[in-house]
Amino acid sequence: MRILGIETSCDETAAAVVEDGKAILSNVVATQTPFHTEFQGVVPEIASRKHTEWIYAVVKEALDRADVKPADIDGVAVTGEPGMLGSLLVGVNFAKAFAYTQDIPFVTVNHILGHLYASRLTEAAPDYPFLGLLVSGGHSIICRADSFSSLTVIGTTIDDAAGEAFDKVARYYGLGYPGGAVIDKLAQTGDASAFRFPMPNLYKGEHRYDFSYSGLKTAVINQLEQFRVKHEAVIPADIAASFQKTAVDVLLRSLFRAIEDTGLTTVVAGGGVAANSHLRARLAAHPGVRAVFPPLSLCGDNAAMIAGLGYHYLARGDRSPLTAVASSRTQGFKRKYP
Repeated sequence: MRILGIETSCDETAAAVVEDGKAILSNVVATQTPFHTEFQGVVPEIASRKHTEWIYAVVKEALDRADVKPADIDGVAVTGEPGMLGSLLVGVNFAKAFAYTQDIPFVTVNHILGHLYASRLTEAAPDYPFLGLLVSGGHSIICRADSFSSLTVIGTTIDDAAGEAFDKVARYYGLGYPGGAVIDKLAQTGDASAFRFPMPNLYKGEHRYDFSYSGLKTAVINQLEQFRVKHEAVIPADIAASFQKTAVDVLLRSLFRAIEDTGLTTVVAGGGVAANSHLRARLAAHPGVRAVFPPLSLCGDNAAMIAGLGYHYLARGDRSPLTAVASSRTQGFKRKYP
C-alpha cells in the first residue's frame, strides 16, 4: 500500500510517499527558514502563505521522486494536529482534495505520534512498549507508547519547550536561527564547565517526570554572571556549551526517573532536539538503556513519518471524513503517572 504523506504543521512544507509503512520512496521537505530568520522565529501568517504557494509543487516532486502517478497512490495521510492552525489547514485541505479526486481514503494523524513513529522507518525499529522522548520547539514530553496509536503522557514541560529555550537563548545572544542547530555546533568548541546553571527541582511525587526551562532560560539570559565558574573572558561557545549541557541534564534527569519507575529500558527519541549531538551521546552512553534515534533527516518535521504512521491507520480501516478539521492542540492523549 502506497501512502502519500503531507506535513504542514509549522514552517516546513513536506510530502512523502511511503510503501507499507516502512519503505520510503520519496521524502521532500521545503524549508521556510530563510523567510523567518530575520524575525528569529516562525511568523504564522508567512508560514501559511508559503504553504499555500508551495504545496502543489512539493507534492508533485514527492510523486516524481517516487516514480509514481496520483493513480498509484492508495491513500493519503496528513498532519491534523497539533500545530499552527493556518498551516495545518493548508495541508489538510490539500489532502482532502487529492483523496477526493483520486477516490481514495484519507486520514488525519497526530504530529506527536508521527515523530515517535519516525524511528520505525529504520532497521532499528523498536518493539512496543517503550518510553518516548519527544523534544522540539513546540513539544517536550516523556511518554509510554504501547502501540502506533496509543500514547500515555507521563511527563511534560510546565513552561517552555526544550527547543523553544534553545531558540530564545540563541536569539538573545545573536547566535543565529534556528537556535538548536546553532548552539549545538557552537558548543563543540566551548567549555561546558564555564558556567554552572541551575536545574529546577520543583516537582516531586507524581510530578517527578515533569521539567521546566523558564528558569534556566532566565539564568542564561539575565543572570549570566551569577553562575560563572571560570573567571576568564566570556565567549559565546562557553555559554552555548554550558547551557546545552544543563538543558540536556534537565531532560535526562526526568527521563531516567521514568526508566527506573516503569522498568522500560528502550527509549525512542523524536523531534528536532533529538538531533542534538550532546543528547544523543549522553543517552546512548547510559548503561542498561537502549536508545533509538531517527536519522537526522527524520528528526525535524517531515512527511515520511506521517505517511508511515498513516499506513497503519488506513490498513486497520480507519478513515477521516471530508468534513475533518485541523486542531492547533492535541486531542485525547491520556496523562497518567507510573
